[in-house]
Amino acid sequence: MPSAEVAGRIKQIVENIEKVIVGKREAIELAVAALLANGHVLIDDIPGVGKTSLARSLALSVRGDFKRIQFTPDILPSDLTGVSIWDQSRQDFTFKPGPVFANIILADEINRATPKSQAALLECMEERQVSVDGVSYPVPVPFMVIATENPIEYEGTYALPEAELDRFMLRMKLGYPRPAEEVEVITRQQRQHPIESVEAVVDTQEVAELQRLVREVYLEDSLKEYVVRLTNATRNHPEVELGASPRGSITLMRLSQALAALAARDYVIPEDIRTVAVPALAHRLSLSPDRQLRGTSPEAIVEEILEANPAPLGRRKTEA
Repeated sequence: MPSAEVAGRIKQIVENIEKVIVGKREAIELAVAALLANGHVLIDDIPGVGKTSLARSLALSVRGDFKRIQFTPDILPSDLTGVSIWDQSRQDFTFKPGPVFANIILADEINRATPKSQAALLECMEERQVSVDGVSYPVPVPFMVIATENPIEYEGTYALPEAELDRFMLRMKLGYPRPAEEVEVITRQQRQHPIESVEAVVDTQEVAELQRLVREVYLEDSLKEYVVRLTNATRNHPEVELGASPRGSITLMRLSQALAALAARDYVIPEDIRTVAVPALAHRLSLSPDRQLRGTSPEAIVEEILEANPAPLGRRKTEA
């Protein structure tokens, strides 16, 4: 499929979601890029800014199965993955799949669940399968978890462990709309929610093919070295106790490939990498306690690393 056709299909998904989410093109493109890069998204934002609408409209746009899971302190791992039930007629156990068996999963307020229930997502997020009673069941393709958490509520919440944070391809915010955008939001919802009129522009098979094509986008060797240089800099920064893992390097590569495909290019440029560096790396960093008390943010650390590490020029595949 030519680059222009790939970009056209991706832009159809983005523009379809924009019928529901107003004024958040960059966030929408990041979410779609994560889907095409076969990753998961953590949205860390206040209630009411469109997190659920983003997930639902993305699922509708790709004709995917959508499940919303409301995480609470009493939710059990089996409530997510499913259980084996004794079938009297067959004299055997039958597996009843849980809500994780869908294409797009909205894990709402994931930090309200206990660590044990949060961990139930780890296997299906990374291995794309669920193991119950010694039997593994593959999740659908494509498969994406969009998790949300409220950054202003701490009572009754459980911080996500580093192992789970690392499995999210990126963390992002939507934020408040500008006044003019908010007027457009309420205008669109005056008679009905715009999500009710959203129709699919691609199907899940096409998404799987787009995911394959994104992996074919060319990344020149000097840009691979740049990706590793950025990730390695997080490990050696004096204010960081735990830097990004090699999964962070892979994330930078995959997301930059997806952005290049969205821009109708079959090659990555440095700006693709720099665009995704903060959302892809910041949530993977653990800062020293004194820096946290001083208000230093992981995002500021990544921005500092970008400033200190100029990008190479990069080249087209035909120039390599």
